[in-house]
Amino acid sequence: MRQTEAHAQRMSRVDTAWLRMDTEANLMMIVGVWMIRPGITVQALWERVEERLLQYTRFRQKVVEDAMGAQWVLDEHFDIAAHVCPETLNLGRKPRNAHHLELALQARVGELAARPFDPARPLWQFHLVEDMDGQSALIARIHHCIADGIALISVMLSITDGGKTPPANRQEPSDDVDWLSDAVIKSFSGLAIRAIGLAGASASRSIDLMMNEHHPLDSSVQAARMGYQAVSDVASLVLMADDAHTRLKGKPGPSKRVAWADPVPLDAVKAVGKGLDCSVNDVLLSCVAGAIGRYLMDKGDPVAGQEIRAMVPVNLRPADQACELGNRFGLVPLVLPIGIENPVARLYAVRARMRELKGSFQPILAFGLLSVAGLLIKPVQQAMLNLFAKKATAVMTNVPGPAEALQFCGSTVERVMFWVPQSGDIGVGVSILTYAGQVQFGLMVDSGLCPDPQAVIEHFEPEFNKLLILALMLPWGGED
Repeated sequence: MRQTEAHAQRMSRVDTAWLRMDTEANLMMIVGVWMIRPGITVQALWERVEERLLQYTRFRQKVVEDAMGAQWVLDEHFDIAAHVCPETLNLGRKPRNAHHLELALQARVGELAARPFDPARPLWQFHLVEDMDGQSALIARIHHCIADGIALISVMLSITDGGKTPPANRQEPSDDVDWLSDAVIKSFSGLAIRAIGLAGASASRSIDLMMNEHHPLDSSVQAARMGYQAVSDVASLVLMADDAHTRLKGKPGPSKRVAWADPVPLDAVKAVGKGLDCSVNDVLLSCVAGAIGRYLMDKGDPVAGQEIRAMVPVNLRPADQACELGNRFGLVPLVLPIGIENPVARLYAVRARMRELKGSFQPILAFGLLSVAGLLIKPVQQAMLNLFAKKATAVMTNVPGPAEALQFCGSTVERVMFWVPQSGDIGVGVSILTYAGQVQFGLMVDSGLCPDPQAVIEHFEPEFNKLLILALMLPWGGED
């Protein structure tokens, strides 16, 4: 017992919040899939995990809750076989071809997304389907209390061929830098408000300055302006109207389903953005809004003029701290104009919404409220989480991945997909990832609210093609 206690580390309050946010309907689990060709073996994966991943002490630690919160405790009986597991897809009576294998993989990912971790072990697992028509599928499941998406991208890159070893003593910060919950508890008074204002739209720099009291604002007028902005953003979050009611909103259950689209070339997305004077994000989010709107119309639902909100994570972590585990991100409510059928009008509406969010303190404020919620008793926690759920239909992530294809155990990672959890009563998770020159769009949904997510996915590329055709019809510069 003494040896175990010697390896114990107090979990930060923010990470404890994510630990306690698990519900029967929504587990706080980040799920990812790598498609690897040629296929690899479980033995090769086992060896790579032992060699690289377990250099992060966190992946050998289990969680022990107590009256003060939770601790990271070294699992003295750690068994890698409980964390690196072979998977066999259930095809039933269907013929073994690429299409049916992909459908079976989607079904299995949905099942695993709804399976809780064993609380007596470290909260992560890798599942490997060794042979899928010449390739392998690696399904990763990691609890959100271990790290956020930006940190986990750094972790996954470190286990690839040629990946960098994690810097010593950097990947597992102590509770002494539990930056966000302290700032929220201070209610943005004094130093907190001044520090947030120092960096404007650069939230990560703002947080660093909040940790250092030697950077006062030169002007009390500026401090007042920043304080007013913070209060205004708090009010806008609390007073925000409930989201539009569609078939995608409701009380989710524990059953999940996932789907993903064929990748779209990133260069084509950039060309559309350049031609129509919009960012890559504007283009992609417009296509997501169009796909959801078209799905609802196909179901006979009236959507003209309707908008829905998606809670979008915003990174608050400086680039030089990407290797540190734990959670450092905020949330903003992004409006998706699903009721605008004209693709160009919808694109410019998305662009306008994105510009409205620039300089907002809402990423810090929203995550601060969620962090506090996770530390309260369960009924109060659920009430606060459902406040956000009422104001949004989905959680959506848009992450830029590596520009070149990764190598893993001597093979190529051809495709990468991932999904973040939905908190409270939100039942839709949207993921957009750019990887190796391709854009990947995926959905994770509650099976009761959306039993056919592939029907949403199938509209993404057609919506993009509308914009592509229009961009190609524009006049080319440089000619009379």
